[in-house]
Amino acid sequence: MNLVKGNKSSVMKKKIKKITNTEKLQSFITKYNISSEYIAVNRTMVTKALFIGLFVALLPIPMQMLVVIILMKFVTFNVPLAILLCWITNPITMPFIYYAEYIIGSYLLNTDTLAIQMSLEWFNNNFTSIFMQLYVGAFVLASVVSSVVYFIVNYLWIHLVYKNKKLHYTERKDKQK
Repeated sequence: MNLVKGNKSSVMKKKIKKITNTEKLQSFITKYNISSEYIAVNRTMVTKALFIGLFVALLPIPMQMLVVIILMKFVTFNVPLAILLCWITNPITMPFIYYAEYIIGSYLLNTDTLAIQMSLEWFNNNFTSIFMQLYVGAFVLASVVSSVVYFIVNYLWIHLVYKNKKLHYTERKDKQK
């Protein structure tokens, strides 16, 4: 059973290497002089990408993917993953996420909530009335969710690596006997 888990891990590593070492991707990276750090799949780059991608995705701002690209100049992270996470807020999920942010912001600012209608027209007409509550709630929700995901994934990744090393060490020891 443990041997199968070890094999799955090595198969996944091979698949990731195969994807990141394609000729098309390498030519794109070379052509645009992109550092390979921005597509690296390791604990540090993935957890930073999760944090940045989720944080930006939960902010009610236009051009979230552009914000992620701009952040490349200041922080190194797995950019494709962060850009992909921006799509958490899409036309289907936006109303629900923004509503939750508005409710959280209203609660934190101790203000009354308006009667909400899930329509773009209502949002446009009442944006100035809900602006502060929406952005306070968005900042709090984005901070909490992205931080929690960052620490959970970081912990699980470290734990999995430790477990795999321990398994590998035990298997080597058993083979030597």
